[in-house]
Amino acid sequence: MSTQVHSTLSEETVREISGDLDEPDWLLETRLEALDALSELDMPDVIRTPGRDWTNLDALDYESFVDPLSAAEEKERVEPEGVSVLSLSDALDEHEEIVEEYFGSVIDPQENYLTALSAALFTSGTLVYVPEGVDAEDVTIRTTMQSQSLFNYTLVVTEKSSSVTILERQESEELDGERYYSGLVEIAAGENSHVQYGSLQDVDEETYTYTLKRGTAADHATVNWVEGNIGSRLTKSSVETMLDGEGSETKTVGAFFGHDDQHFDVAARVWHKNEHTTADLVTRGVLDDEARSVYEGVQDVGKEAWDTSSYQRENTLMLSDRSEADASPKLIINNHDTEASHSATVGQVDEEDLFYMTSRGVPDELAKNMLVEGFFVPVLDEVEVEELREDLDAKIVERLDY
Repeated sequence: MSTQVHSTLSEETVREISGDLDEPDWLLETRLEALDALSELDMPDVIRTPGRDWTNLDALDYESFVDPLSAAEEKERVEPEGVSVLSLSDALDEHEEIVEEYFGSVIDPQENYLTALSAALFTSGTLVYVPEGVDAEDVTIRTTMQSQSLFNYTLVVTEKSSSVTILERQESEELDGERYYSGLVEIAAGENSHVQYGSLQDVDEETYTYTLKRGTAADHATVNWVEGNIGSRLTKSSVETMLDGEGSETKTVGAFFGHDDQHFDVAARVWHKNEHTTADLVTRGVLDDEARSVYEGVQDVGKEAWDTSSYQRENTLMLSDRSEADASPKLIINNHDTEASHSATVGQVDEEDLFYMTSRGVPDELAKNMLVEGFFVPVLDEVEVEELREDLDAKIVERLDY
């Protein structure tokens, strides 16, 4: 059974949060049901490799972390013409029927202990709603955490033949002590719509983060993800797509760079549920010092998923003998009309490449940094959003400390 939060969590607390946000009864009831379910729910599954569990979520002291009534943030939203990018409070005033229909439709609030905790306690939320036929770019959501804990929720709904590009950033101000950030993202992509969602997490390294991002794609819809993780002390992140519709597609591009004693538990998962669906999962990570990472990639092809194409590649580069990494790519094939492959590698900087550069006068440290930058190029080339590509590249260069 999972760890429970005691003194900081009660029905009175949940009612106070909901009342402050002036929420309708149905949403308060959802919160209270999630609260009641906590005692029966387990932590999210952690990635296991032979002989080892890499992440122990039960060890975190949630009671000391979680202080929802003191939640504070700075939120910036950029709303292009024709699109609604609203705080959840405003969304409930202007589009309550949409929020009620889709809230919890992609991620079950009671899926695990941490999703239920988020559903009960979230104070920060955003709705991105794209009406039929609208093409929108440059939706930006920037969250700066200013408190010991913050529970953030994002809902994206696209109607038929629409498209949207979203960039969401998570940052934090420096405060004393350890902290906790939770982020849930639900994407409901309508028929023939296209969603490009990019996320860049760069919170301070005293913060533990749990994020679950999941999308559903209707007929001929596309849900693409870019997931960049640079900050936090422990990152538990999963990016997932349900290819429910015929001819639906997804691409997940992931990058992480750990140093000191950072820990990354990252996953990319796709479920092929209908025919003519396509998926491509690409992740690259770098570890230095005593940083650790474990990756799981899952491609699940259902019985009805005829003519499926599904590919996965994950590579981790270790810069230190003290760093640790492992990967667990998985193929679950239930339909013979499938083209699928997966690969994963873990290794150190190529000594021959390093020798070649240093023998031509490049200093050792500069040569290593140039090889690391080059290692990320195949991932950065997959990032279609220029602003996110430039931001992620800048964070990598900053971490290399030229």
